[in-house]
Amino acid sequence: MRRSLLKFMPGYGLIPPKSKVRKPLNLKYEQSHDIGDLMKASNLFYSLVITAALLTSCSVFESADKRIPLFDGKTLDGWTVIKCEAAVDDGEILLVAGNGLVQTEKKYGDFILEFEWKALRDDKWDSGVYFRYDSVPENRPWPNRYQVNLRQGMEGNVGSLEGAKSEGLVKAGQWNQFKLTVRGTKASLEMNGKPAWEADGLGDPQEGFIALQAEVPGGGQYRFRNIYLTELD
Repeated sequence: MRRSLLKFMPGYGLIPPKSKVRKPLNLKYEQSHDIGDLMKASNLFYSLVITAALLTSCSVFESADKRIPLFDGKTLDGWTVIKCEAAVDDGEILLVAGNGLVQTEKKYGDFILEFEWKALRDDKWDSGVYFRYDSVPENRPWPNRYQVNLRQGMEGNVGSLEGAKSEGLVKAGQWNQFKLTVRGTKASLEMNGKPAWEADGLGDPQEGFIALQAEVPGGGQYRFRNIYLTELD
């Protein structure tokens, strides 16, 4: 007799045990669970695709304004030493002797130039950073313009650019951080993280070299480090 396995219900006849009745329900739940997992995986895939696309587009924009080191801290690769003596010392450019320039090999138009400098003389120090010039006159060690002055009492000033003056933002005998932005006819300078000046009136040439000025006999030795440049579109 199989009465223990089957049950008689009036009007329904014999029905299978409860476990067999619930099996289709379990299958239905498993199918629903599988569909849910599939949807989650699909959403994750699309999220990854969108994220990758955004990262790619960001890298395209970043490449246009990429910050690069002009000085690698080890060599003077990318620079030309003109009429002076310069050396790499302790990861820094040291202006050793002479009147001349440590000049970039490339020319630049619109850019952000960041650098740190330190005068080694206790008094009457003098140097500078030239930008946007394309030649040096004969019988002269330096170009006519443009120069961010590093002379004592005139630090940060650009003599041939009206309004490009400031005072009281440098630290004597210490490292100073400058950030020069040049775009079109306009220029601005930050000194040690503070706005120094904004000016308009840059003329030709529209692109040129960048150079560290060596004026060691009259202005003493200088050190430069952390020199970075961002070209602007």
